[in-house]
Amino acid sequence: MSPSKALPETFTVDAEPYAFSFPPRHTALVLIDMQRDFLLPGGFGAFQGGDLSAVQASIAPTKQLLDLFRNAGMHVFHTREGQKPDLSDCPSSKLIRQAARPGNVQHTMVIGDKGPMGRLLVRGEFGHDLIDELQPIPGEVVVDKPGKGAFWNTDLMEKLRARAVTHLVVAGVTTECCFQGTIREANDRGFECCGVIEATAGYNGSMKTATLDLIPWSQGLFGFVGGLKGFVDALAPYGDDLAPTSGANPTPPDTPPVWDGDLSVSGLRAAYRSGLSPVTVMETLYEKIQKYQKVDPAVWILLAPLENILEAARDLQAKYPDRRRLPMLYGVPFSVKDSIDICGLETTTACPSLAFTATKSAVVYGNVIAEGALFIGKTNLDQLATGLAGCRSPYGIPRSVFNKDYISGGSSSGNAVSVGAGLVTFSIATDTAGSGRVPALFNGIVGFKPTRGTISALGVTPACASLDCVTLMAKTVEDVRSVWEVCESHDDDYVYSKSTPPKQRHVNALGLQAKAFSFGCPPPEALAVCSPVYRKKFNEAVKALQSIGGILSPVDWSPFEKAGKLLYDGTFVSERLAGLPDGWFEKNQGHLHPVIREIFSNVIKRESTAVQAYRDLQAKALYTRQAEKIFASSPTGPFLIVVPTAPTHWKVSEVLADPIAKNSHLGEFTHFGNVLDLNGVSVPAGTYAEHELSSIDGSEGTRTDFDSSERGQLPFAVTLLGGSRTDAEVLEIARRLEEAVRKRDGEH
Repeated sequence: MSPSKALPETFTVDAEPYAFSFPPRHTALVLIDMQRDFLLPGGFGAFQGGDLSAVQASIAPTKQLLDLFRNAGMHVFHTREGQKPDLSDCPSSKLIRQAARPGNVQHTMVIGDKGPMGRLLVRGEFGHDLIDELQPIPGEVVVDKPGKGAFWNTDLMEKLRARAVTHLVVAGVTTECCFQGTIREANDRGFECCGVIEATAGYNGSMKTATLDLIPWSQGLFGFVGGLKGFVDALAPYGDDLAPTSGANPTPPDTPPVWDGDLSVSGLRAAYRSGLSPVTVMETLYEKIQKYQKVDPAVWILLAPLENILEAARDLQAKYPDRRRLPMLYGVPFSVKDSIDICGLETTTACPSLAFTATKSAVVYGNVIAEGALFIGKTNLDQLATGLAGCRSPYGIPRSVFNKDYISGGSSSGNAVSVGAGLVTFSIATDTAGSGRVPALFNGIVGFKPTRGTISALGVTPACASLDCVTLMAKTVEDVRSVWEVCESHDDDYVYSKSTPPKQRHVNALGLQAKAFSFGCPPPEALAVCSPVYRKKFNEAVKALQSIGGILSPVDWSPFEKAGKLLYDGTFVSERLAGLPDGWFEKNQGHLHPVIREIFSNVIKRESTAVQAYRDLQAKALYTRQAEKIFASSPTGPFLIVVPTAPTHWKVSEVLADPIAKNSHLGEFTHFGNVLDLNGVSVPAGTYAEHELSSIDGSEGTRTDFDSSERGQLPFAVTLLGGSRTDAEVLEIARRLEEAVRKRDGEH
């Protein structure tokens, strides 16, 4: 949703034991179990002997509260209690205890028995679903829980953390059971919670009263309770002109809005809700894309025909006629790296001799299409996704959007240029050794490499299958996060998908701890590989991190340095050959880009042994465990490693003159990321004048400064790296850094 005016930083409402303050950016409404099984006759609640009229009385206030949050554009979560159809997640005590009471005459039916609305409390049955009045709309999260509390054996914690939520407003049924159980679980996890009195109810009035008295007892032991009026008074002024969210579709505007060119996810969402057509946006955007092809003809390997894009936009309009109920990425244009499969299209990986027509789309592509995103085209890349410079493709060399003489970075070169040039909102790329971070730096955008295995890479041509990672690019951290929320999930069919939940970590909602974090940096000798201006800009970024609450701490750099060397100095590089068909290289090496052919030939000449490979695997395990200890939670909050995304920015001519050494130099601070199972986000951290650029040359030790008359600007970025599965915390700190840099540099 898009509020009618900007929300304040904090709202405050009357509550017990004292006023409840909540930041809208970090607050979610959680509606507990407003299901037919608990609210309607013939459901599980009726067999509990409860007063249905009492719980039904909470429906209208809950709907009013839901409309307030929707119209203010705030996060909304719904929970549903229920078991899997085979009851494998149902403890025997839950199934048997009540019916087993001696002399029982009330509980004649138990979970799984067939009632008027299907099997009681079983997922997929009619009774298990939410009531009609409170059905979720696109963008709202539904959490199916097997127990009474909403956190047990669910991904609720991860979903809240992914959205940087620290405060919960809780409503739903029943007060004495799942409502209070969830609040108490949330309290243990650090969330600030406020229950809304009129928007919750139980089967016994005295139990509701006792429960609501208990929550704020002893100066707020478990949280707050407040009346609906306080939330109405606070949020109603921020409702949009499409409220309420039920009833007939809004009347189309007499004069269709003119698109202002804002490609951000939130900007497009607001424009579409005001009546702008995605067809209009795509027509205008396609003109810009065609014009940019004259500036840089090497961005795309395949550009979708305009008629196909417009047809997809019209299909979206027909599918979602209600502007209040648009999916998360409705009408948002995106590109994909041409190593990612799209059914019916050719996947080349910039290697025509290995090209094939995909019969099935990659999972990550399906994720964003399902949320309404519009596919624009497949972008250029370093051949076989091998390279960090962007100069190894038979389809041409993309250039930095800042200066055509400079490299775009790789291997996800076209991805970064398509975002940096404003041709798409986001791009789906890959990152094995830095391919999603380095090109983001050189085009002034955000590049996010999630923890490996948290976004499915099924349908992505592997570079190094065990280390590959789908990565996301956009102009802002907020946009990257919006796409990540859609894509991040476990995939049973992807063998490298993370199968275990992350280690539980509480959130800090209040006080200094809510903003605090610690970070470490490479030692001076490691930073010596950077050009002088990069060292200067890095120091400025460190000061910016300190200004938002970061505490600079010493760190043992050796695990990161050693892990980085494993990737190409050890046997792991052999996995790139393992991704090719048996005997293919020997027969087809003449079809490869000369630099790729040289790299692969050198790998073969090493004649690496199984013993060496096992030693490298053992070293990887050792360095990973050492890194885990470094990233362990500290009293000052999350711990990050902050590095320059790359040591310098080469000209295309320099890379072509020395392709392997110059390329390798760019990976100094990226190679260890996937080896150590980290997540990382490259964040723009200012610009500098081109004439300031100088850097270490692999042979001479110095590089001559450019002519001082050259006054163009080039981008700089730092990468924030966090331990495995700490993606949400890292993204939030990255957003705060992005905001601090913009304020420092006078940007809006």
